[in-house]
Amino acid sequence: MITPLARLRLRLTAWYAGTFGLILILLGGGLFVVIRGQIAGQLDRSLREAATELVRAARIREVEQVAAHGAVVDAVDELHIPDRALYLFDLEGRVVKPARADAWIAEAARRAAAAGNADESFGAPGGRELRLHAERFDAARGKPYVAVAVADRRELEDEYSSLIAIFASAALAALVLTAVGGAVLIRTSTAPVERTMEFMRRFMADAAHELRTPLTVLRTRAEVTLQREREGPAYADALREIEREAGRLGGIVEDLLMLARADAGERPLRRETTYLDDVALDVAGALKPVAERAGVSLELGDCEEAAVTGDPALLRQLAMIVLDNAVKFTPAGGRVRLDVAVRESRPGFTVTDTGIGIAAEHLPHVFERFYRGDPARGPGAGAGLGLAIARWICDAHGADIALVSTPGSGTTVTVRFPPALSSS
Repeated sequence: MITPLARLRLRLTAWYAGTFGLILILLGGGLFVVIRGQIAGQLDRSLREAATELVRAARIREVEQVAAHGAVVDAVDELHIPDRALYLFDLEGRVVKPARADAWIAEAARRAAAAGNADESFGAPGGRELRLHAERFDAARGKPYVAVAVADRRELEDEYSSLIAIFASAALAALVLTAVGGAVLIRTSTAPVERTMEFMRRFMADAAHELRTPLTVLRTRAEVTLQREREGPAYADALREIEREAGRLGGIVEDLLMLARADAGERPLRRETTYLDDVALDVAGALKPVAERAGVSLELGDCEEAAVTGDPALLRQLAMIVLDNAVKFTPAGGRVRLDVAVRESRPGFTVTDTGIGIAAEHLPHVFERFYRGDPARGPGAGAGLGLAIARWICDAHGADIALVSTPGSGTTVTVRFPPALSSS
């Protein structure tokens, strides 16, 4: 089955090759007309040159006949020009040399005698076309003659055929190369579109899957609750469960909206000096009760003053995502440590945990949207959007984020920012 993108590629390749082919046809046609005119002009020039040689020979003939009383070799008879028939006429159209001439040649000679010269074409039997040049001249003793040179235009047709064959071969080769090159170019240029389409298909499928679960829970819980009369506490429990799922659903929608706005460039960034150590204290304080309920020790290690230029709200969200993931995937009794430091003039923070870790085959995909490839991470892993948002926040601030993990031993996430600039 041909996909829409494949059909688009074929259509673009056809348009590309067709446009180039049309250009070749127009260019070839124009060149052919110009070259044909040049070749025809060349034939006429060669006929005039042949007639000039005939005039010269006729004058030599007359001078020699006078000097030797006619007992000399006829210079006109001795004149031979390849592929040219030469005739000498008097002004009455009677052939002087050779012994005979076709009637149409004699008629052209009479017209040239009256007009001074003539250039004519004549259709001969067998589909041949003859070209003629005739001109009147005066011999050495002043006697007028008409010199006629005739050529078969078949030599032009041979040159035309050779020219057409050469150009057609070159045009065909160019068209094939253009089609192949166009197909490669179009495939290369549409590859990002294909990746984007594939990403959008996967994104929509994953989004629908993630939204379906909380919606199903909400609908099921409401239906079960409404099936029969219940006591007040039962209704309260049902509403709390519905509230939890609604909160989860709202979180997914908010994350999706944030990523969509980020992709569209509609999420403006504030640029102001922010201190990562203050952000770390704030986030660690907010998550400490969560860590305590999970039985995880949350420690704040090195806390150097580290200034960065960026959006305070997004920087807080970045630290919250990384630290929350560490707490979420660290079993009870484990530890999570947050350090803020400046290394080689680059401020940043590091989150280290003793959690379940991530398998090596999953590490290259952890920043992809909706990716939750490790079954060990369980149903509490969320929608798989947190690290995708973290990567976007880092990219928006020119920061690097790196994740190192060993299954069963824990994970270390390091974020490094460029040096802070003065707020504008």
